[in-house]
Amino acid sequence: MQALNKADRKSDLIVVGAGIVGLACALVAVEQGLSVQVVEREPFCTGASIRNFGLVTVTGQGSGATWRRARRSRDVWAHIAPQAGIAVEHTGLYVLAQRVEAESVLRELLLTEEGEDLSWLAPDRLRKLAPHLAHAYVQGALYSPHELRVEARFAVERLRQWLATRGVRFHLGQAVQQVQTGRVQCDGAELQAERIVVCPGADLHSLFAQAFAKHRTQLCQLQMLRIRPPSGYHLGAAVMSDLSLVRYRGFNELPGATRLEDRLRVELPRSLQHGIHLIVVQSADGSLVVGDSHQYGVAMPPFVPAEAEELILAEMQRMLCLGHYQVEERWTGIYPSGTQDAFCETVLPDVQVLSVTSGTGMSTAFALAEECLMGERIAT
Repeated sequence: MQALNKADRKSDLIVVGAGIVGLACALVAVEQGLSVQVVEREPFCTGASIRNFGLVTVTGQGSGATWRRARRSRDVWAHIAPQAGIAVEHTGLYVLAQRVEAESVLRELLLTEEGEDLSWLAPDRLRKLAPHLAHAYVQGALYSPHELRVEARFAVERLRQWLATRGVRFHLGQAVQQVQTGRVQCDGAELQAERIVVCPGADLHSLFAQAFAKHRTQLCQLQMLRIRPPSGYHLGAAVMSDLSLVRYRGFNELPGATRLEDRLRVELPRSLQHGIHLIVVQSADGSLVVGDSHQYGVAMPPFVPAEAEELILAEMQRMLCLGHYQVEERWTGIYPSGTQDAFCETVLPDVQVLSVTSGTGMSTAFALAEECLMGERIAT
């Protein structure tokens, strides 16, 4: 860190962590007219914020608080993306039902508050709107207009650069040794602020480990791939499959989800054991981002099973019937996972830890930051 004069070390707010949750806090504070500094130990974002689908998911989020946060965050994304030079790759979501039990779950969702703006597409209607998805074994699809997709690996950095133009001061490549009320000790400098929000991502131990222990937080590791489909293939919107209905809380809390899960345990037991649920999105270059699996623990081994990738690709082919494809990239991501979707814990006077503990950071971070910084209670 370059030598800072006394004035440059002070601000209204210090955010520790420049992942999507930290950047969301910086945005909310700037829009309130506050001066903001962000400290990040890496020279650029390397964590789960760039290792995901970039899909701002509303449909399927848990009913109540999480779903409302996703709706609000989606609106924030739509508002700031053009200002920050972030391209929206596509919008909308098709949840394809292969089994009658999946159709039952999706029809149940239509009867809830969260399903008001959604529509059921019978096979003939699906063939008109998305013929490439209307395969003979598909019972129909739920269509949601809410979702939007950005390229996470670029969008997070562009958001950071845009915030810098709005006056946010970033201290990148600086590890935080200690946080006290009003003070953050970094490599070579002490920063001061009236309020501090710590957003450490998957680092559950370096700062305020007791907050994560209180919320029984562990780690979740996922596997994802980038696929090259046949030339000219156009997806048009995000796609989910039956497996998603037993993983997303907004689906699996519905009465029919138990019957679907019972059938999947017979037909796809290994997919459930690997925590696989299919999401496919498309990038501007035509490639598809496909995933993912879920492995939980207090620490993650560096080895990932080939079987999980094979099962992900098999489910992709059941949904898309691509004919041929090529795997271009593989990666893993790690995020915190707890007993609730997020928490904001006061650990010292005017010091809070804000964590998304459900893998929904891209979808809910902006609303969570508003709740945290504006003093509203974050519901579980």
